[in-house]
Amino acid sequence: MKISRFSEAQIIGILKEHQAGMSAPDLCRKHGISDATFYNWRRKYGGMEVADAKRLKALETENVKLKKMLAEQMMDVATLKEMLGKKLLRPGSRRNAVDWAMKEKSYTQRRACALAGIDPRVYRRASKRPADTELRARMKELASERRRFGYRRLHILLKREGWDVNWKKLYRLYREEGLTVRKRGGRKRAVGTRAPMAIPQGPNQRWSLDFVSDALADGRRFRIFCVIDDFSRECLATVVDTSLSGIRVARELDRIAEMRGFPCMVVSDNGTELTSNAMLKWQEDRQVEWHYIAPGKPMQNGFVESFNGRLRDECLNEHLFPTLRHARHLIAAWRDDYNHNRPHSSLDGLTPREYHQRSEEDQTLNRAHL
Repeated sequence: MKISRFSEAQIIGILKEHQAGMSAPDLCRKHGISDATFYNWRRKYGGMEVADAKRLKALETENVKLKKMLAEQMMDVATLKEMLGKKLLRPGSRRNAVDWAMKEKSYTQRRACALAGIDPRVYRRASKRPADTELRARMKELASERRRFGYRRLHILLKREGWDVNWKKLYRLYREEGLTVRKRGGRKRAVGTRAPMAIPQGPNQRWSLDFVSDALADGRRFRIFCVIDDFSRECLATVVDTSLSGIRVARELDRIAEMRGFPCMVVSDNGTELTSNAMLKWQEDRQVEWHYIAPGKPMQNGFVESFNGRLRDECLNEHLFPTLRHARHLIAAWRDDYNHNRPHSSLDGLTPREYHQRSEEDQTLNRAHL
C-alpha cells in the first residue's frame, strides 16, 4: 500500500480551505498536488473531521491485514489437501511434508512446520541412529524367502544367526522397510462358548487328523491328509492324493506307527473316511482310543486346524501346482521346514522337533534321578 506524504489532519485542513472559498486550482498550486489527487481526497474525506479520517485509515489497514490472513489461510487449506496423502503421524512423515511445502509452495520453514504440526527444532534435528544396512538387507532376504512370516518369527531366525537386536528395534526397521504381512480375508464365523483343550504332557499321547483340499493349475482337486502330534505340534504326515479312502488312511497311520509307535488317543472330525468300517476296524485291532469332535465344532480340534491354517497360508496360497508330483514335492519340503526350522510361537520359539528332543532329554534326566 502506497504511503501518502500528507497526513489525515493535513488532508482535512486542505479540504476545509476549499470549503472556506479557495478554488481547487489555487489549492493544488499552493500545496503541490494534482487535480485528480484533490478530487479523490474530497470524494473520500469530504465532510469528515480528523478523528473520522484516522478511524477510516485504521479500518483500511485492518482490512488489508484481514485480507492477507484470509489469503494465507485459504492457501494453507489448499496446501494441506495436497499434503495429506496419508495421516502425518510420525516425525519422518511430518519432515517430508515440511520439505514438500518449502520446495513446491515456497513456504518459509516456520510456516511449513506450523502447518505440518512439527516444532522447527525437531525438524532441524539430525538423526544419529545407525543405518543398520546389513541387518536391513538380511531381514529383507528372510522376508522374501518366508513371505508369510511376521517380525516375531523373523526376530527368532535372526537371533539364531547371531544378530543381537532388540525386538522393538527390529519392529521399527520392519515397518520402515514395508515388510508388514498382508492379512488375507476370510469369512466370518460365529463364535460360541469355548472350553480350553487339555494339552498332552508327552509325545505320542494324542494325534490330531484332518484333511485339506486344494487344486492343481488345471483345476483338478486334490486332498492332503494331515497328522499332528498335539504335544510337540510336529507334523507326522502330509499325504497328498486325489482320493484318500479309509483303507488308505489306516495304511498311512500304520506307516507312522512303525517309526513312532501307536498313540494313546486320536482326535478327528466325523468325515466319511474317518468313520468308515476300515477305520473302526483299525481302532479295534490297534486298541487306540478315538475321539470324534462334535459336528460343526472344528475348534474342538484346534491343533490340527491351526496347522491347516499355516499350511494354506505359507504353502498352498504361495504356489501354483502344475502336477500332483510337484505338489507332493513342495508340500513335503514345507513340512520338513515346518518341523525342523520354523519357530513355533506356542513352543517359546522352538521348532517342533527341538521341542520333542528337549522333552525326551527331560524324561531321560528324570528317569536317571529316580
